[in-house]
Amino acid sequence: MIFLRRCLHFLWGIYALLVFSLLALAVVVAVALIPSHRICRGIVHRVSRLILWLAGIPLEVRHLDRLPKGPCVIVANHASYLDGPLIAAALPPIFSFVIKQEIRKIPGAHLLLRRVGSHFVERSDRKRSAADARRILNSAKDGQALAFFAEGTFQRDPGLMRFRMGAFSTAVRADFPVVPMVIRGARHILPSGSWLPRPGKLEVIIQLPLKANQLAANPTLELLAATRAEMLRELGEPDLAPETTARL
Repeated sequence: MIFLRRCLHFLWGIYALLVFSLLALAVVVAVALIPSHRICRGIVHRVSRLILWLAGIPLEVRHLDRLPKGPCVIVANHASYLDGPLIAAALPPIFSFVIKQEIRKIPGAHLLLRRVGSHFVERSDRKRSAADARRILNSAKDGQALAFFAEGTFQRDPGLMRFRMGAFSTAVRADFPVVPMVIRGARHILPSGSWLPRPGKLEVIIQLPLKANQLAANPTLELLAATRAEMLRELGEPDLAPETTARL
């Protein structure tokens, strides 16, 4: 019985991988021909939802009505390569992703993310990192809603890693609310180091917006700590940085 279940899961994983690969390729070709970021985001949003539906992966999005009417900064936990398509499927297609520079080494992913208006951030070169931060801040001041994975990377083991400061400093300087968003189930379906998905369900929980107290001694760090506390409350995973310090 266990052997049969494993075989069925393996066959489902192959099917789900084929669905994702074929539709992702079609999206890359489509967005390469369309100049509008807005239209490209709409295509990615709809196809991401279609991929999950065809693969038979249930997606529950809770409290979508908590998103502010105006621009904001989404801060989500990062658990899997599945997180990007998941956010694209769960959120309205108005957000620009802020992503580490290393993704440029993957041509198809780089093209797709660039065509939907994503921002790429250099983390190893302080001068270039500062220039990227200024560019993202200017985009926010122009009214662009942004989505960050504040951990900057993910790992196989459960837990919320230390946050980077970028999302929170941008929110404070642009005077945007931060909306904590918790992703559950992605690490189980496609953990780090795996290429074959396994059956499971996805859940996205949008929490109440948080605003920085501009009169605080350090509003950026206080906003980071408040966001982290809210996310841990819903995540159900251990806190891997209990001191709530952040890397620049």
